[in-house]
Amino acid sequence: MSHLDPYSGTEPRGWERSDRPPALPWPEREVEPWSPRQSGPDLSAGPQAPLRPPVRRHDEPNGGPYDEPVGDRFGADRPLGDLVRPLPDDAPTSQLAPVRDGDAPTAHLTPVRDDDQPTAQFAPVRDVDGSPSSFPSPVAEPEPAPPTGRRFRGRRRASAARPATPLPATGRAGRNLPAAIGVGLGLGALVLVPLFFFLPGFLAVLAAAIGVGIWEMTRAVRRSGAHPPLLPLLAGGVLTIGLAWFAGPDALSLGLLVTVLGTMIWRLGDGPAGFQRDITAATLIAVYVPFLGGFAAMLAAAPGDGHLRVLVTVVGVVLSDTGGYAAGVSFGKHPMAPRISPKKSWEGFAGSVAAAAVGSALLLWLLFDVAPWWGAVFGVAVSGAAVLGDLAESMIKRDLGVKDMSTLLPGHGGLMDRLDSVLFAVPTAYLLLAILVPVVG
Repeated sequence: MSHLDPYSGTEPRGWERSDRPPALPWPEREVEPWSPRQSGPDLSAGPQAPLRPPVRRHDEPNGGPYDEPVGDRFGADRPLGDLVRPLPDDAPTSQLAPVRDGDAPTAHLTPVRDDDQPTAQFAPVRDVDGSPSSFPSPVAEPEPAPPTGRRFRGRRRASAARPATPLPATGRAGRNLPAAIGVGLGLGALVLVPLFFFLPGFLAVLAAAIGVGIWEMTRAVRRSGAHPPLLPLLAGGVLTIGLAWFAGPDALSLGLLVTVLGTMIWRLGDGPAGFQRDITAATLIAVYVPFLGGFAAMLAAAPGDGHLRVLVTVVGVVLSDTGGYAAGVSFGKHPMAPRISPKKSWEGFAGSVAAAAVGSALLLWLLFDVAPWWGAVFGVAVSGAAVLGDLAESMIKRDLGVKDMSTLLPGHGGLMDRLDSVLFAVPTAYLLLAILVPVVG
C-alpha cells in the first residue's frame, strides 16, 4: 500500500488484487462480493476504534471509489480496512454518520444529508447582554458529597453542628487559674492543719514533700544524661529532715554529709562510667532539696512559737507570689530576666516586694510584737529570696529543656514548682527571725 502524496505527479497505487481479502470458502447468498460486511469490524461486539473519513484521490473523478488508505495522513499507522460507498457530487463530506441495517450497525459510512441539524457543534452561549459568546457553556461541577463512614482517630474537626472543644481557661501568665487556686488552697490546708493541731504531722508532711521533690529532680536531670541514684537520696533526705527537727543546725549539716557520702558509695556499684557527672547531680539535689528544706523543720521545731515562725514565712512567700502575679499581669512591660524567665517583669518584682513587706510588717507586729519597719525588712528579704529561688529553678529547667518538673499538680506543674521559692525563703526567714525574735530556752 502506498502513501498519498498530494504534490507528486504520478498516480498513487491503490488496492492491488493481492491486498484484497480472500474470498469466503462457503457461499453466502445475502452478502455480495466486496461487501463491507465481509471485512469491516463488528460494531455490535463492543467499542471499536473511531472511524476515519476517507480521502478522495486527487485524480479520481467525482463519484469514484474512495479507496486510498488514510493511515499516514491522519497520524495513524494502520490502514482503514473498510470500503465506503461513493458519494454524489452534491453530498456534503464534512459530516459522516454510520448506517445501521435495522438494529445492527454496519461498517460503511454515508453522509449526513440533513444540513439543518449540526452534529459536532456546541450550543451557542449568550452573555448577560444577550450577545452571542464564542465560548461553550461551562458545565457546572457537582458539589462533593459530605464524607461518610467512620473517621480516623484523632482530633475531631469543629463545624457548625459540632463546635470546638473548649480549652481550660488560662490567664496571661499561662496558668489554669481555677485549678491553680484550688490546688493552692489544698496545699495550704495540708500544711496549716497539722501545723496548728498536730505538730508531728507537719514533720511527716514536710518529709513527704522533700521526698517528692527529690524524685522530681532526679527524674528531670536524667534528661541531661546524668543518673543520680534515687534510693540513697530519698533515704538521706528523710534523715536530714529528721536530724534538723530533733538536733538543730549541726545535725542538718551532718545529714547533708551523710547523704552525699551514701550516694557516692551507692554509685560505685555501677562502675566508673559517668561517675563524676552522677555524683555532681546527686550533690546538687541533696543541697537544693533536703538541706534547704531542713530549715523549715528547724523553724517548726522552735519551742513555744515554732508554728508561728513557719506561718509568717509561708505567708510572706504567698504574698510575694500573689503580689508579683497581680502586678506582672496588670502592669508588666519590662522583662526582669528574659533569658531565664521571660514572664517575670520588674513591675511584678516590685509588686512582690511591696505585698510581702506590707503583710509581713503587719503580721510580725501582731504575732511577735516586732516593730513594723523590721517586719517590712523581713518581708523584703523573704520576697527577694523567693524570687531568687524561682529564678534558680527556672534556670535549671531551662538548662534541662523542661517546662515543669512534673505534672503532679494541675495548674502548678510539679511540687518543686511550688517549693522553689519556699526552699530559698526558709533559710532567710530562719536567720532573720533568730535575730528579730530570739528563741527562748
